[in-house]
Amino acid sequence: MNNLQWLDEVKFNEQGLIPAIAQHHQTGRILMVAWMNREALQLTAEKNRGVYFSRSRNKLWFKGEESGHFQTVYEIRLDCDADVIVLQIEQQGGIACHTGRESCFYRKLTPNGWEIVDAQLKDPSAIYAEKSSTNPHTIAMNASNTQAEQVEVLDYLGKMMAERKSADADSSYVAKLYQKGLNKILEKIGEESVETIIAAKDFNIEAHADNKNDLIYEVADLWFHTIVMLGYFDLDIQLVLNELARRQGLSGLVEKANRSH
Repeated sequence: MNNLQWLDEVKFNEQGLIPAIAQHHQTGRILMVAWMNREALQLTAEKNRGVYFSRSRNKLWFKGEESGHFQTVYEIRLDCDADVIVLQIEQQGGIACHTGRESCFYRKLTPNGWEIVDAQLKDPSAIYAEKSSTNPHTIAMNASNTQAEQVEVLDYLGKMMAERKSADADSSYVAKLYQKGLNKILEKIGEESVETIIAAKDFNIEAHADNKNDLIYEVADLWFHTIVMLGYFDLDIQLVLNELARRQGLSGLVEKANRSH
């Protein structure tokens, strides 16, 4: 979005913030509530990724930078008073809450008080591995830098592609791509390739945090659309991992990956 006039219509509070509600774009379930400043809202709109503002750390917070559970944003809405944002999102990994649950709203009021009614999908200690750096994006890569985590994410994406091929095109971005056909998918891969090259050149010229963020997200977009292409041909992502392992003589990698399924 080049014209930023729409941002001027948003009523940020005295601290320059606005509450943002993240809602699953298919089920309608509210997954989390966070804050955005003007920059976070602009980045969310530009990148179609959930970007928030952390009041405790006083800095931008790219959802998933530590957990790997980033958010794809399909729609942004503003309420009648222009002081609340609602995001229609797809939660990667199916976990929005830092406790390892789908939603932050996992407690229900009962006659006995607040009762936990949602199961923990993953132990938080397995999500947030020990951090060897204070840089959030280095943390994100370190937290995911095990074969088990890599296979888990790829396995999830592979299953998601299979589901989206038969889904209603109005229900998800991937289903819409599949409906439009191979040429559209390849067009997206081409676009993301160019954007990745530009981001890499920008990072090479000036290696600072913003450029690094852009490069990471563009590479993620490129990989994602490549996986969509594999799904179009019903090719398992594991085949690519197997080939990479074969080239490096890492036969054990294949065996370990297969054990995780």
